[in-house]
Amino acid sequence: MTQIQSIQVGKPLASLSLDLDNEWAYLKTHGDPIWESYPSYLDAVVPRILPVLAHHKLLITVFVVGQDAALECNHEALAQIASAGHEIGNHSMRHEPWLHLFSENELEQELAEAERHIQVATGQKPTGFRGPGYSQSLTMLRVLARRGYHYDASSLPSFIGPVARAYYFATGQFNAEQRERLNRLFGSWKDGLRPLKPYRWCFDGTSLVEIPVTTFPGFRVPIHLSYVMYLAGFSTALAHTYFNIALRTCRLFGVEPSILLHPLDFLGGEDVPRLRFFPSMGMTSEQKIAVVEYCLDRLTHLFDVRSVGEHAAIVATRKNLPEVKLDSQ
Repeated sequence: MTQIQSIQVGKPLASLSLDLDNEWAYLKTHGDPIWESYPSYLDAVVPRILPVLAHHKLLITVFVVGQDAALECNHEALAQIASAGHEIGNHSMRHEPWLHLFSENELEQELAEAERHIQVATGQKPTGFRGPGYSQSLTMLRVLARRGYHYDASSLPSFIGPVARAYYFATGQFNAEQRERLNRLFGSWKDGLRPLKPYRWCFDGTSLVEIPVTTFPGFRVPIHLSYVMYLAGFSTALAHTYFNIALRTCRLFGVEPSILLHPLDFLGGEDVPRLRFFPSMGMTSEQKIAVVEYCLDRLTHLFDVRSVGEHAAIVATRKNLPEVKLDSQ
C-alpha cells in the first residue's frame, strides 16, 4: 500500500510522474532499426533528473519499461531512482504503443515479464501502470485489475492525438503494417471527451482508479512538460505563461493536475543526436532543465504534489469519486 502523508492545508492535490522512455524506445516508435541494439541514455539522464526532484523535495512516480530493467547495464540507474524514494510504475515490457491490439493472454505475459524485471532492478513490484503512447483498452484494464494494480494512468483526454500521430508518420519510416499498428498512437479525437478529473473504471464486477494525464481544462490541449518544452523552443516566456495559466485554470475548475515528465525534458540535441527529429531538440540541456525547474517551482507553489500512487490512494477513499461503467462484452 502507498503510504499517504498528511495533505498540505490550503493547497489542492496534484501528482507528478515521469515516463522513463529510453532512446531505443523512441527509435523503435520512429521506425529506426537501430533500436534493436537498445541504445540507452539512462546513465546520463537519471543523474540529471534526481537532483532536480530533490531540490523541489518531490517524490514522484517513475514508469519504467521492463526491457530496460531486463538489461543489467541499466540496473544502477534504476536502483538510484528507487533508492531516492520514488514510486516505480510499470510502463510495459517492450514499449509497444499498440497494446490495445493485444489479446488478454498476451497482456498477461507482457505485464508479468515487465513486473519480474522491474522488481529485480528496483526492489519494487509496480502497482500502477501507464500504457506507451497512452494505449488503453478494456482488456488491459481487466488484466491490470486481476493482477492487483491499484490504478491506471494511461488516459490522455486531448483532441491533439491525431495531430501528434500525423507528425510521427511524416518524420518516421513505416511500412503499411507498422502504420496499421500505430493507427491509435496518442489516441483518437474522442479521447478529448474523457474526464479530466480522476475517476473509477467499473467493469466485470470490479473497478480500477484512473488518474488521467491532465490537459488544459476546456481546450483539452496538453500541459505536460514535453509540450511546454515545445513552446519553449519558440519562446521561453510563452512556455512559462502557458504553464502558469494552465495551472491556475486547473485550480479554477477544481482539477487536480497530474503532470508528466519525459527524459527528453532533460536532454538536448547535443546529448542524443539521433533524436533530433523530436520537437525542442534544438534546445540545450541547460535550457531545458531551466524550464523544468521553473515549471516545478510553479507547480509546487500552487499544489500539494504527490506521486501518482499517493494521488490514486487518496482519491480512492472519496465517496463521490465518479464512475465510468464499461461493457465487458
